[in-house]
Parts: sequence; C-alpha cells; structure tokens
Amino acid sequence: MVTGPPSSLPPRRRCGKQHNACRATTRPRSGPPQAAGAHWQPPPQRSVPASVEAPMALSRLSATLRLLWRERIFYAFVAPFAVITILFGIWPILLSIQVSFTASATALRATPTWVGFANYWTIFADPLFTTSLWRTLVYTGLSVVANLAFALALAVLLDSTLLRRGNMAIRVALFLPVVTPDVAGYVVWRWLFDRSFGAVNAGLDMLGLPAFGGLSSPATATAAILIAELWHHSGFYMLIFLANLAIRDKQLEEAAAIDGATPWQIWRLIILPQLKPALLINAVYATIQFLKTFTVVVVMTKGGPNDQTNFVSYYAYQLFDQGRYGEATAMATILFSIIIVLSLSMLWISERSGTK
Repeated sequence: MVTGPPSSLPPRRRCGKQHNACRATTRPRSGPPQAAGAHWQPPPQRSVPASVEAPMALSRLSATLRLLWRERIFYAFVAPFAVITILFGIWPILLSIQVSFTASATALRATPTWVGFANYWTIFADPLFTTSLWRTLVYTGLSVVANLAFALALAVLLDSTLLRRGNMAIRVALFLPVVTPDVAGYVVWRWLFDRSFGAVNAGLDMLGLPAFGGLSSPATATAAILIAELWHHSGFYMLIFLANLAIRDKQLEEAAAIDGATPWQIWRLIILPQLKPALLINAVYATIQFLKTFTVVVVMTKGGPNDQTNFVSYYAYQLFDQGRYGEATAMATILFSIIIVLSLSMLWISERSGTK
C-alpha cells in the first residue's frame, strides 16, 4: 500500500441536510478562520515594489520619447519639400485661378477688377478655342495609345530571349532620348522633317518615294510632332513596363505552357493582366504629359500650319503674349481641370477593377 504525505486540505464532511450550516462553519481553504455567517474576502493584491515599478515607468517614457523623436525627424525631412510644393506648386495655381476672374487690364495690379466668369464665357465663345481643345484631346488620345503600344512592344522584346546580346546597351540607347533636353531633340527633328533640306525627304527621294509633307503640310504636321514625342517619351514608359515584367510570376507561364497553352494565350491571359499596374501608371502620366504638349509645338511648328498644331497650352501662351491675362489663365484653368478629372477618373476605374 502506497502512502503519501497527509493532505493539507481539511477533510470533507458529510453534513447531509445540515450542509448549509456545515459550509458556513467549515474553514476555507485559504486565509484565516472566519466566523459563521461572515463573507469571505479575497486576499489583498500585492503591490509592485518600487524597485520594479520605476524601471518600467522609465521604459515607457523612453519609448514615448523615441516615438516623438522619430516623428520630429520625419516632419523635419518632409517640411522643406512641403514648403517648396506650396510656394512653387499650389500657390501659383491658386493665383492663376484668381487672375482668371479678373479683367486682363488690371490682372497684375494690387487691386484687380473682378469680372466673374466673363473670361470663361469669352473663351468658350471663341471658335478657335473649341477647335484647339478638340485637337488637344484627339492628339492626346493618339499619343497615349501610340506611346504605350510602342513602349510595351519594346519592353516585351527586350524581356524575351531574342535579344540576349547587347540587351543592356539597347536599353540605354532607347532611354537616352528621355534625358535629352527637349529643345535640342526637337530642333534635330525639325531639321529631319524639313521639306526642302530634311534627311527624311532626302532618303525618300533616293528610294524614289514621294516626299513627306512634314511640318509644312496641315495633313502631316500633327503626325510629325507625334513621331518626335514618341521618340522622346517612349523610353520612359518602356522602363516602367520592364520593371513590371521583371517582377511577374513566371511559374504561371511555365504551368500554362505545360498544360498546352499557346504563346498568344500565355501573353493575353497571364502576362498582360500582371501588367495592369504599369499600364495604369503609364496611362495617367502620358495623359497628363500630352494634354500639356507645348515645347514641341514652340520649337517645331509654332502652332501651324493653319493652326493645325495650335493646342490649348500653346493658344494660352499666345494670349499671354498678347496681354490677355484673364482669358489666358481661364484657359489654363480649364485645361488643369480636365487633367484633374481625367486622372482621378482613371484612378477610380483602376480601384473599381482591383488594380493596385
């Protein structure tokens, strides 16, 4: 028979019908003996010794101070950029909107004359503005499609195994126009498209082909500046596509190929959906870029021929040059509003479709 140490608990009593009285007089398992009918009181909580509580308080205070210091460092780094953005970005826009509601003759004075929406009614009644706005929207749509399609084709070609040799050199060569000064690049293109002395028509003449109208023909002037901007901007969009292609999930392509999918099916159903983030970024940036088309027009066509390339930004510049500040800023405000609405609409559509 195995025996152990006697239990420290009191023996359980069999009280029968007198259980309530017995429970009242039975000694509790912990604490001092209590009189019959008295309520049991829980033992008092132990207080944390001062030698332990003080370091804990100091630790909490130290963590709070570290958090505040990190926030101060964050705001210290952000503050200069915020000040520059407000002074040279937001403030000029607000001033431009203010000038659009004033008379042109007093727009730059300390106390301009307010005319309300008169400048807006004036430019909307101008047929040249409505034509210029329509040309700007059409040119923007064509340029966005052409640049993104060309850049995507280049990115897919460079990402494939067809160009293993000299791949990096080709990428650098295609990106160089992006960092080339706008004016210098467009001056070269103006010479290339010159109808009398340009290299393009010289080459066509050697091949026995008809001459290209270039910048002097209303039918080809828009195409000429579109080609020049395609050369200048497509390298940037190509780089965005290449970055997205580099992080795609290639295991899905391998699995689809094993299951018998054709290259076109792999591209359309697997690769292209993974390029939605890059497509969104490029589409928004290109839309803003081409709605503001200005430098290429100033250098290559100056709005001609026959106002065929007189886009909104260049028309506003002409009004500024004529001293019609109220109408010019009203035109710029309308263009700015169109850019904001289109950009937010594209972002909203991407959010609805789940693109991130």
